[in-house]
Amino acid sequence: MDNINELELFDCPVCQGSGLIEEENGWCVYASCLDCGTHTAEVPFNNEEEKLEAIRRVTNLWNIGKVISGANGE
Repeated sequence: MDNINELELFDCPVCQGSGLIEEENGWCVYASCLDCGTHTAEVPFNNEEEKLEAIRRVTNLWNIGKVISGANGE
């Protein structure tokens, strides 16, 4: 899969809200929920090629439910 636009984020595994891939100051990306704030771990990158792989990794983490949540019991 070469086209990053073909990647799909599922609904939030905690609240079913919308997810968004975010970039942090040009060094890492993560996926987070716009409703409850649940997020994946940050995946670092050093260049554009690594950035694309990092985006694929956070998309996979999000879609399989490997997220960090502030909900009670988490």
